[in-house]
Amino acid sequence: MASLPAFRPAGLLIGLRRRFRTSEAALIVLALGIGLSAGLLTLVQSGIAHFMQSLFYGVSGDERLSAQTAIEPLRLLALPFGGLLLAGLGRLLRRGRAPVDVVEANALHGGVIPMRDSLTVAAQTLLSNGMGASVGLEAAYAQMGGGVASVVGQWLRLRRADLRVLVGAGAGAAVGAAFGAPLTGAFYAFEIVLGAYTPAAIAPVAVAALAAVVTMRISGVPAYLIVLPAAEAIGTWDYFLFASLGLVCAVVGIVLMRAVTLVEIGTRRLPIPDIYRPVFGGLLLIPIAALSPQALSAGHGALHLDLTMKVGLAFLATIFVLKVAASAISLGFGFRGGLFFASLFLGSLVGQLFAGLVNLIPGAAHVSANDAALVGMAAMAVAVVGGPMTMSLLVLESTHDFALTAVTITASLCASTLVRETFGFSFSTWRLHTRGETIRSARDVGWIKSLTAGRMMRRGIPEIEGSTSIGEFRRRFPLGSITQVVALGPTGAYAGLIPTVAAHAPGLAEDAPVTEVAILTDFTLSPDQDAAAIMRAFEEREVNEFVVTEVDGTVLGVVSERYVRRRYTEEIEKAQRELFGE
Repeated sequence: MASLPAFRPAGLLIGLRRRFRTSEAALIVLALGIGLSAGLLTLVQSGIAHFMQSLFYGVSGDERLSAQTAIEPLRLLALPFGGLLLAGLGRLLRRGRAPVDVVEANALHGGVIPMRDSLTVAAQTLLSNGMGASVGLEAAYAQMGGGVASVVGQWLRLRRADLRVLVGAGAGAAVGAAFGAPLTGAFYAFEIVLGAYTPAAIAPVAVAALAAVVTMRISGVPAYLIVLPAAEAIGTWDYFLFASLGLVCAVVGIVLMRAVTLVEIGTRRLPIPDIYRPVFGGLLLIPIAALSPQALSAGHGALHLDLTMKVGLAFLATIFVLKVAASAISLGFGFRGGLFFASLFLGSLVGQLFAGLVNLIPGAAHVSANDAALVGMAAMAVAVVGGPMTMSLLVLESTHDFALTAVTITASLCASTLVRETFGFSFSTWRLHTRGETIRSARDVGWIKSLTAGRMMRRGIPEIEGSTSIGEFRRRFPLGSITQVVALGPTGAYAGLIPTVAAHAPGLAEDAPVTEVAILTDFTLSPDQDAAAIMRAFEEREVNEFVVTEVDGTVLGVVSERYVRRRYTEEIEKAQRELFGE
């Protein structure tokens, strides 16, 4: 009797990996599963945060913390208590580096995110938001959506380009689920997480976003999307008017990002251990929350409230100042979260203030406060988060009004251009910049950083003591034998580069030290400098080779411009082939 074939899990796994690496349809099916997971994770995290706010602040049902008219003073002690819990969690998860987020992962690590990092970011963000700090949950949503996608993609050993697409799809799906807006989620993936629109990414990202939004809608949980009436008629003058609003939002956005950083720098100078900074931040939030609960949490309830009620300019200005202060304190003192929804809320306030001030001008055309709020909401989010199409589509999916969306795109592009020209970063990349990174978007530059001088240098270049005479050099290195020789100082450290041709030039004294013709005596490369920095140095110095040394001047090797450019071109071509599936 013939025996049944043995079940081989290893063979099945290898087959799955091969399938997902070679089939575009299989990758789309995988993205569908990631989208469903992102939607469920968003649902669970939202529920946890709302449960915590219900427990500590008595918020019930569909109520929002920021929509409360007042909060009992005793309940506000939840803010420093939340800081204490965050400090305890930080001590428990003590580590030597900051967690890798989805933007950093796609820009520098080819989409690789350790699951521990995703869980850390999610736990800290949920705790911060759930205890009332002025931060949003979108960072946790995107981190978990992208984190699960990264773990699955690594397990299947996807190509670098496919893994980045899957991470973008997971993060975008999570954000789309939160807002009930699939187009917003898809463009969040393209503009914020992937850093580019590519044909190979369109189908996986779109499928994931749709799956996540459908999952959220089936659950019956209301999304963040603000349902507002259609806009008033849009005229030519409105484009100029709202373009001005976009520029105003850009300035405010830059001030907000700078304020968060200045508060963070200031708190690090205080005699307070970093791990306990959230406790003091929570204490500072108490008087702000006592003045208005609208400054707490992400601001969903406050945004709905201020858009549906007729409030005065003084009230709007007060809430704006309180929210900026609360956000800067929350993030500056170590609460975890983002400025995604805070920027939307602040933008709506700036828009309403803008409309109110314009309407006070005698003879000026009337500006709809609702229209201005929506345009300001998108422009401010673009200034802080980035993604002009992402935020413009959020307005479209909120109002279904194409005319208003057109002026929103105008304002968003104005805001984006001004921020790029004067500041150059979104909030996520600015935070990376303050940690020493130089990335300005999620475009994949990790492969460039892996092309370091230490990896591309060649060893074994001839060396000579700098005190050696020209005559001795000529005897040891005749013309045609070698192009350049490294000169060493008395301690063996680098002292310059000797071109053989220069040492054989007529008119030089035979007994003169060879260092008389040395070049690049004050410049070397460090082994960790990447290809982009090396090529800039070649252009500035106009030489063909650089010596690579340790900090103490120990010579390690030499890199040539020709070789660096060839490797750089090869990697670009490889990345393009992976990107477009060639």
